[in-house]
Formats: sequence, C-alpha cells, structure tokens
Amino acid sequence: MKKLASIFNNNRMFILFISFLFIFRGAIADWHPVPTGSMKPTILEGDVIWENKLAYDLQIPFTDISLARLGEPKRGDIIVFTSEAAKKRMIKRLIGLPGETIEIKKNQLYINGQPAEYTKLRDPALEPLRKSDKEEGIYALESVGSLTHVLQVKPNYNNPLQNYGPIVIPKDHYFVMGDNRDNSADSRYYGLIPRTEIRGHATRILLSLNTKENYKPRSERFFEVLK
Repeated sequence: MKKLASIFNNNRMFILFISFLFIFRGAIADWHPVPTGSMKPTILEGDVIWENKLAYDLQIPFTDISLARLGEPKRGDIIVFTSEAAKKRMIKRLIGLPGETIEIKKNQLYINGQPAEYTKLRDPALEPLRKSDKEEGIYALESVGSLTHVLQVKPNYNNPLQNYGPIVIPKDHYFVMGDNRDNSADSRYYGLIPRTEIRGHATRILLSLNTKENYKPRSERFFEVLK
C-alpha cells in the first residue's frame, strides 16, 4: 500500500489528467476521424469531427446507459450513433423524426407527403475546394422548411436506395441519411435508429488531413462548424 501511495504522490498530476481525460471522452465530448465519404461534401475522408456527448443524454462513461435526457435530437443534426444493425459507430444526418412519414422517390425526399426543395444545382461553390475531394455528380442544397444543407447525388448511377418507403417512424426512433446520397449505407439500408443508440451531436471539424494526398493538412477546414 505504501508503494502504491508513493507512486500516486509522485505522479499525482499525470494520474489526475488521465482520469479527467477518461471521464471527458467517455461522458462529455469526444473526437473521431472519419474514414469514409458517406457524408460528403459536408464531411470528407480524413476529417476529425468534434462530438458533444451531452447534447442529448448524460451517459455513464463508455456505456450505452443514459442517466438523464438533456435534449432531443432535431432534424438536420449530424449525429454520432453506435449501430447495432451495422455493428459499428456511424455519423449521419438526422432527417426524419418520430411520428413522421418518410418517403424517397428518385432521390427526392418527402416528409409527410411534402417534397424537399432543391436549389443551386451544379453550383461550384457547393463543391469541396480541392480537386482530389470532388466526386462526379451534382452538388445541391436540400431544404426542408427553414433547414438547408448541401448534398451530393450521382444521376448516372442506378442506386437501388434512391427509392424508399413510405414508412412511419415510431416513438424514439429516427431516420438518418448521408449527405452523399448515392454512396451512403444509412436508414435506407440498416433501418431506423433507436434513440438508445445515439451517442452525441457532431458540431464541428477539429482538423482535416487529405488521405488521398499523403495526409496533407486541409488547413481551410480546421475548426469549421458543421451545418
């Protein structure tokens, strides 16, 4: 016991720092590198996103156990969740809320029978800045009510997921999609997301490394707010 006490006293600040970091990443906030392009052009491969783990729930660190609800997920939120169906952590945009009817016809989104609006088709300003990050397809703005975000579709690609539903979302479940609509395995593939699987709200990009250019920093994306 004396030896353990001596080790603690000699390394008190380091042990306290590690303990704080453990609690911080487990229950308050976390950061995740993104390996895929399913959320392009909003999130690119090599982006490291910041996750607010207190956005919706107070959870026991590194568990799925919620101690209290702190807020409710909203349409347009980019959420981090642990998918039981996919057996992995995923990052997608929340599109449909409990009680709503969702349908997709040829990549056009309908919520309760009302179509989303699409504007600024093929606007170069919506594309990623670097040529290596761009993909063949159309970049556009999708608007549902007052919420607007950029997405990407590939008109020449016969995506079997471009038609879906209609489906009514039950209580405490959500419909999510990737912004890269023709290159995203989301609720169209894995099904609805139970609220118990949601871990947090991705709010900004901490840093970004271009995986296609020997991990060259994309300094223009550092600390960018996710919309």
